Amino acid sequence: MPQALRWPLMLLPFALWGTAMAAMRPLLEGGTPLQVASLRLLPAGGLVLVGAMLLGRSLRVAASDWPWLLLFALVDGSLFQGLLARGLGQTGAGLGSVLIDSQPLLVALLARSLFGEAINPVGWVGLLLGLLGILCLGLPAPVLRHWWLEGPAALGEQAWSHGELWMLAAAAAMAIGTVLSRYASRQSDPVAITGWHMLIGGLPLLGGVGLAGSPLPAWSPAEWGLMAYATVFGSALAYGLFFWFANSGDLTGFTALTFLTPVFALLCGVWWLDEQLRPLQWLGALLALVSVLLISRRKQLWQGGFLEQQA
Repeated sequence: MPQALRWPLMLLPFALWGTAMAAMRPLLEGGTPLQVASLRLLPAGGLVLVGAMLLGRSLRVAASDWPWLLLFALVDGSLFQGLLARGLGQTGAGLGSVLIDSQPLLVALLARSLFGEAINPVGWVGLLLGLLGILCLGLPAPVLRHWWLEGPAALGEQAWSHGELWMLAAAAAMAIGTVLSRYASRQSDPVAITGWHMLIGGLPLLGGVGLAGSPLPAWSPAEWGLMAYATVFGSALAYGLFFWFANSGDLTGFTALTFLTPVFALLCGVWWLDEQLRPLQWLGALLALVSVLLISRRKQLWQGGFLEQQA
């Protein structure tokens, strides 16, 4: 793939996720988390498989990949989507976005342990800068000023009540699922595996909806449009691209692009809603960009600095 096309496609999943989370939030007022999660995941899985067929990819799953696929579907499909929808409806003040976008830290640790990916000091600095960036993007200035003294209670609510723990658990589930996708795609096509894991992972969510006896949400046509956007673009296209790239290169460097998700969400608000970014948010966006640059170029920067010192 030409490099000029590769980078825009690598950034696209995170731009779509930044807007899809905003689209899903109002849907939780008229639907349950399980409804939103299943309506997002099941149709998206079918679309990914149709796309894989149109691209001439094999939908067959190798026998040795099936156990990993089932685990991948349970963790990244059922658990992640269910936890995300549950936490999204109960999290305020941007803390949920901060927590869900912190998953590159866990991915980096897992990739280092399981795949031997080098992080080095430049990479660690980049990861910490990225985390600081999303804190600046997601949390109000008064919260940051009092955070170290008051902790989450600075939000004016009971610490870690509501959706914060759900979002933290969702971040962990996605990080583990990202690593599992490599094991599930050892002898199978990663795009097909992505579609199958969404379909299989959506079945327990649909079963939960059935057990609860919940009817279809009474959404307006505009809200169904938001659901369609979250399904087609925020799930089918975004996850298809994400897991394809996650299986074809530097896992730590690629998942670090997650730090840009809140940047895209805020820029969307500026572009479409004429919102204004606060100075702290501009700082957070700058830190997120610097972190991605450091992590993606960590090997060259570290080796270059080390060789200069030796010379």
